[in-house]
Parts: sequence; structure tokens; C-alpha cells
Amino acid sequence: MNTIGFNYRKFQATSDNSSRFFYFSIWYIIVIMNLMSSVSTMNRVGSAVAKKLNKIGIHTIRDLFYYFPIRYDDYQGLFKISDLKEGLSVSVKAQVELIVNRRSFKTRKMITEALVSDGSGSLKIVWFNQPYIIKNIKTGDSIVFSGVVKSNMIGLQLISPTYSKIIESDEYYKSQMIPIYSLTAGLSQKYLRFLIKQALFEIRDVPDFLPNEILEKNGLVSLYHALQGIHFPVDDQNLEDSTYRLKFDELFLMQFKGAIFRQLRNKKRSPIIVFREKEIRQLVEELPFKLTKAQKIAAWEILRDLEKNTPMNRLLSGDVGSGKTVVAAINMYCVALNNKLSLLMAPTEILAKQHFESLSKMLADKLDVCLLTRSYQLSVINKKLIENKKKDLIKDINAGKFKIILGTHALLTEKIILNELGLVIVDEQHRFGVEQRKIINEKSASLNKECAHFLSMTATPIPRSLALTMYGDLDLSTIDEMPVGRKAVITRVVENYNRQKAYSFIHSQVKKGRQVFVVCPLIAPSQNEGELNTKQIGLFEIGNEKKTVMTEYERLSKSIFPDLKIGYLHGKMSSKDKDEVMKKFKSGEIDILVSTAVVEVGVDIPNASVMMIEGAERFGLSQLHQFRGRVGRAAHQSYCLVFSTNEISDMTLERLKFFEKNYNGFKLAEKDLETRGPGEVFGTAQSGEVSWQLARPSDVNIIKLARETVFELVNNLDKYPKLKELIKLFTNKTHWE
Repeated sequence: MNTIGFNYRKFQATSDNSSRFFYFSIWYIIVIMNLMSSVSTMNRVGSAVAKKLNKIGIHTIRDLFYYFPIRYDDYQGLFKISDLKEGLSVSVKAQVELIVNRRSFKTRKMITEALVSDGSGSLKIVWFNQPYIIKNIKTGDSIVFSGVVKSNMIGLQLISPTYSKIIESDEYYKSQMIPIYSLTAGLSQKYLRFLIKQALFEIRDVPDFLPNEILEKNGLVSLYHALQGIHFPVDDQNLEDSTYRLKFDELFLMQFKGAIFRQLRNKKRSPIIVFREKEIRQLVEELPFKLTKAQKIAAWEILRDLEKNTPMNRLLSGDVGSGKTVVAAINMYCVALNNKLSLLMAPTEILAKQHFESLSKMLADKLDVCLLTRSYQLSVINKKLIENKKKDLIKDINAGKFKIILGTHALLTEKIILNELGLVIVDEQHRFGVEQRKIINEKSASLNKECAHFLSMTATPIPRSLALTMYGDLDLSTIDEMPVGRKAVITRVVENYNRQKAYSFIHSQVKKGRQVFVVCPLIAPSQNEGELNTKQIGLFEIGNEKKTVMTEYERLSKSIFPDLKIGYLHGKMSSKDKDEVMKKFKSGEIDILVSTAVVEVGVDIPNASVMMIEGAERFGLSQLHQFRGRVGRAAHQSYCLVFSTNEISDMTLERLKFFEKNYNGFKLAEKDLETRGPGEVFGTAQSGEVSWQLARPSDVNIIKLARETVFELVNNLDKYPKLKELIKLFTNKTHWE
């Protein structure tokens, strides 16, 4: 790196191995220090600008060249307005003559209309539900509009096109393809391009983390050229080659990390859990229901893993209500029959208690079971439920009295001795951070000569393509069918003008003896949100306000359903208060429960028949599906009513309509991947994971190539001793557990 006085070419020319190692070590330290430096150390970046960059996720110099454009203004083929025809996908450079906002008479949607001209003719531009555009585009602005030409009785028009202002002084507008970035107030496209160009200059001599033979064999451009090409492409082919390489990197890095973990795991030893066929068959026959074929296959895959002397590391993925708990119970029982201990942890006390109740019913006549959380110290001994003192329960656990222990991650902080630990099960694995999972592994390994088998469960259906890519270190079992007799939940996206009908329907359901969930995205209004933007339709206020538990609770209990019993639940309540609310809801003392996403998993109220979701556009499809899974758990027909704020885009409405028509969790997860990325499948960012910015599960060929490349490199790591260090340099989010 010339900017900091290190000549990497001298390192390349050095033949002596000890000298090369010395040069590499010095180079690596210098590069890490430089690339991980704050952006405030760069030329023309002060503390005020650094704060603005921080807002969009740019903290270090490295972050700059991985902050990819959201699109490009392509000047390779600008159309004149006079040459436009219906159906063409075009870019037009024109001047704004007029721009206004108005409301649609029928749907009350906000419509932004503009009239633009380029000397050859005039064209109408239309946007729906994006009134803020009028603040960005002013009369007289020179703009490039890109979209598909439509026509109506008035003439040709562009509907919801992308747009970019022309700034003639910006040198990049002399190029053919101009990168457009997502910005925040106070940052300009021109300034961000300048900084990225500066950051790219810093890495022109940095070696690629992929060996040259891999690049040549697979026709991949170098990393520097890929980063240069995605920010400042010279043509379509340059952009395509650069994007392909960077997609490959994202998929390769996750696969490489998984392969390293798998290698480490295969060197460890675990207790062999012998399959006790007679006892397991008896347990299955005594169940009050028949296992589905998918449940049987999943249980058998896990049982076979438990018979090996290397640690199982398996993910059990199943749709809401598909019956994962009984599969876990079968395997925990088998572990107990081998005189080993099973530990099951859930992310919330509600879910942990739910598992305790389910497992007690299935196993209480065969085993003693206990639950230990901050709020609950329960056990079932000789079929009797006992409320314990915490210290007494811990004493019994340490004495080996229980073969099955349930709780939350709070178990990790308790002074518990887990002798003869055979199986660790983590429910909703994505809600446990990397560090927590690391503690689980270390706790089991440190207390036993052998390492416990590990099973992760998730009620978020994970598409196989995503699982193969994200979980290279995990084997996968899938429960992809529902128990016989389960009725599909009738789902409807409710327009605001139909709110009154929806409320009437909810009232009728309660009068029939049913109960209702109402889910809101927030607990209470922020003090910074100012006045709520609402309007009156009949008795009901609707509008763009962010729906919150407390405002909805007040509105529903006082104005909409004053004759019904309404309660509320959210994560900031004490465990005692949450437990009291759930007891009342289960017993029927509460008709309608207004809640945050805390009810997403683990809440089982068979009498609830309606799930009403407010602010649905703020949730991913997989999360909406989790909410929907809280109803439809008994014989009566259930319903899911989906509400959104008044101002949503056509794309968001289309996404909600897709949810309305599809009940398969795996399909919905695939749709989330297409439209919002892998983070939306899980609903929460996970510490220590490499994020996908470009790659998609639909990139089947790149996934396959990445897997093959990883396999080749991992089996020849002696040839590439510095591969890990080079990978770390370009992936500061990679966490080597």
C-alpha cells in the first residue's frame, strides 16, 4: 500500500519463506490498521461528515468500498420523448415543468404527478403513495427518469420510475453508467463517489484472498477490479463480471466458515446414544396423535446422528405448528434411556414454559422434568407439578435428579453442573447470538470429556437453498407437512375503508366465544414522532401513524370495543405481569390481547380464532406467518386480518397480497429472500454473520461453484496458510467462533 509506505510488490518478489512470512506479518498489521481506521481519518472528512456516514452504516474505510450502489443511471441509450412507445423500458433526460400532489377520489391514495419535457415532446410522470417526492424534485430540475412506458386515454406516461438529478458539474455524469447510492441528509452523490474513489485507491496493491489458480480456473475477476467495477463500471459486461465475483465472495465466505467449523467438529468426540427401539416405539404408540411422515423422517435422522461418536450439529426446520417439539421429545427420551442429560433452551420465558408443559404431558409418566428461568422454578416429579425454590431446584439439577432440563439462556449464567450432558437443543437458534451459542458449546465441553450433540430448532421455515448456504456447518432436517385435520387460516388484507367491517367481524367472533390477538410493531409512541397524521372515517381514525400497543389498547378498549375485555402485553413488562396477562388470556378472562411481536413464537391459545396485525408492512412475510400461526390451533375456523398504514407503495401491497394467498411458510420465506434479503427470513440481525448484499438463493450456479471451491481449498489448507488472514481482512463481520 503506497499510501502508508509499504511496497507489496517487494513482498511478492521475495523468495525466502522466512522473509515472506516477516513481510506478510508487517503488511497484514499495516493494512488492517489502515482499512479498519475510521472514515474521519480520510481526506476531506470531518467529524460532522463522519457522523452522517455512520448513519448509513459507513464507519471504516473498508465500509466505503463495500457500500454498493442501489442502481445506476445508464446513459448508454437515452431516449427522446418523441421516440417513446408503450412497453419500452427507457431512460429519459428531461426538465420538470410542473409537479403536484393530489388524492385519488376512489381509493384516497396520494398521487404525485409531474409534467416533463426534453425539447422533442412532453411526458407525464406518476408516482403512487410517495408524496415526499415533491420535496426532492422541483420545477426546473433536470432529471433522468427510468421506467417502463405505459399509455392511457391521455397519452404516454411513466409509472413510478426511478429518477436521478443531473448535476452538470459532477464529473461522473460524463460517464456512461453512474452509480446511485442510498444517502442521508447532508450527503451528496458526488461527495460519496469521491470518498469511495479515494478508498478504492487504498487497496489497489492489496492481494486477493482467493488464490490465483482459483480465479483463473473459474474465470473470476480480481477483488480490486470487482470493487472498482461495481462502483464505476465502464459497461454492462464490466458490471456483470464484478457483481458475479462479489456474489461469489459472499457465498464462498459463508461456506468457508461452515466448512472450517465442520472440520473442527469432526475432530471432537461425543457420547454414543444407542437407539432404544422398543421404548421409543412404545412412546410413539402412546401419543394421542399419529406422527406425520416428515416427523418420522426428521426423528430418525436425529436418532442416527446421536449414534455416532462425532458431535451432531443439525438444524430442525419446520412450519408453524408442524410438530417439532414431539420430535425433540423422542430424542431427549432416547438420550435419557442412555443415562445422559438433555438441555433445551428457548429465547423467551413464554416459549420455555410452553415447552415444559408440552414435554411434561408426553414424558411425565416416564421421566422427571424441570424448568428453570428467572421467573419460573418448576418440576414434574412422579407426575406431580411442584413449584420449587431456585436454590433447591439447582441443587436437585446438580445432583442429577433430572434427565431433561428446560429454560432460557439465563441457564448459562447459573451455577449448574451438567454432568453426562448428551444433547443440547436450542429453539429459535437465530435469536441466540454467536457468543451465547459459543458459551453453550464451551459449557458442555468443559464439564464433560465428550462434547454434547447439538440440535437447533426453528419455526421459521428456511428454504433449502438458504440453509445450504448459510449453514454450511449444519445438517438439515425439514418438517414440511402439517398434522392431519389442521384447517388453513383464512387471511385477508384489509383496506382502511373496510376497517369498520373488520371490527364488526371481530366483535361477532368474540360473541361466539372466541378470542383475538392484535399485534402492533411498537410498544408506545416515540416522543420524537410529533403529531399523528390521521383522518376520520366514520368513527375510526386512520392514517400514517405508527401503530403501538398502548395507543391501540386505549383506542380499542374505549372507542371500538368498550363492551369487551381487552388486555395488553409487551416485552418491557415484568415476567410476573406477563405471566398474569397470559393466564387471564388462556382462561378466557381477556377477549382481545393487544401485543408486540412477543407473541410471535411459543404462545398456544387454542380458543383464539382471529389474528389482527397492524402496521403489517413493517414485518417480513416470515414474521407475519409466525403471527398467523398463533391461531388455527383447534377445530374451529380461524382468520388473519392484515392492516397497513395508509401510505404504502404498490410493491409493499403486492407483497402483502402474496401473503394473503399463500399459506406455505417455505414459499413465504423464498419470497422474503427475493424481495427483502435473508435477514427478513429471520426477522432479526444476528451478531457475527456475514450479510448478503448481492447474492440470492436463486444464484444456484454461483452457490454450487462456491461450495465446490470451498471443498477444494479446505482440503488443501496447507497450500494456502494465509487464506484465513486474507479473508478476515475483507470481512470484518466474520466471527471465527
